[in-house]
Amino acid sequence: MRKPTTEGGPDRLVALSDGVFAIAITLLVLDISVPQDLDPAQFHQALADTLPNLGAYAVSLAVLGGFWRDHRAIFRPVRQVDPDVIGLTVLGLGLAALLPFPTALVSEYGHERVSVVVYSAAVASLGAVHLALAAVIARRPWLRGGAEPVRDQFLYAIDLGATVAVFVVTIPLTLLVGPAAMWWWLVLLPVKVWLGRRENAAAG
Repeated sequence: MRKPTTEGGPDRLVALSDGVFAIAITLLVLDISVPQDLDPAQFHQALADTLPNLGAYAVSLAVLGGFWRDHRAIFRPVRQVDPDVIGLTVLGLGLAALLPFPTALVSEYGHERVSVVVYSAAVASLGAVHLALAAVIARRPWLRGGAEPVRDQFLYAIDLGATVAVFVVTIPLTLLVGPAAMWWWLVLLPVKVWLGRRENAAAG
């Protein structure tokens, strides 16, 4: 593989990424509010109406928090970046910044198939970009200055691949059974727990 031209250290790119993830997480809460000047009955109803918003917020917070953690782990051994790394990072940040929009769709129109499809496509795309970014850095040791990746590359590929697969499968599943396909996302919980144990065992 031809060694590409590097673009300097990763510090500014990591700082930009931290800022974008922080802003995206902040934007998630903007749709959660209770109107003012309500009587007790209206207040309790309005409070109950925020439950879907809180649920969507919790899911997207977990998604963005997980991708932010993974992004930091990907870049920890990196000493130089190249145009491919910059391009993939910016693409991933664009998708992360977009996530509040499908989150709002799911919270307000979770009964609509298209809302779940759009959300699933956004998360799957973000995962695919992170997987491509990790693969590029793993295959270009000169970007790491010879340092080894922080996470086990095989287990990390399974981790990201499982996330992408679950959300991709959600799309046709939603078209078949409707928005209830969102419950399919819960399959990631045992997968993540198992992978975490495997990584801890490998590190030990």
